[in-house]
Amino acid sequence: MNSLVVFFEIPANDFDRAVAFHGTVLGVKLSVSLAKDFRPSKDGVLISLHVDDMEKALSAVKANGGKIIRPKTGIEAEEHGYFALFTDSEGNRLELCSGK
Repeated sequence: MNSLVVFFEIPANDFDRAVAFHGTVLGVKLSVSLAKDFRPSKDGVLISLHVDDMEKALSAVKANGGKIIRPKTGIEAEEHGYFALFTDSEGNRLELCSGK
């Protein structure tokens, strides 16, 4: 099995701002589409996104209008890797994961 994730949609009030935010934090060009009925929420499904450089990604979160909820934290149960929780420019709660 390659991946269980087919795609995900992150709600936004300002679509262009949200695309710029996530593209910058993740260092990727995003494929985008607009769904007008989705509303940002910090209480919805938690999406975990892999990044190679946690520090760089967290700096980008702060520099682009996001907020760190939980800083880089070791994953003790698995004894490897790290995670951090943040809200994006739209107020959605997301997670970053990295091996270092």
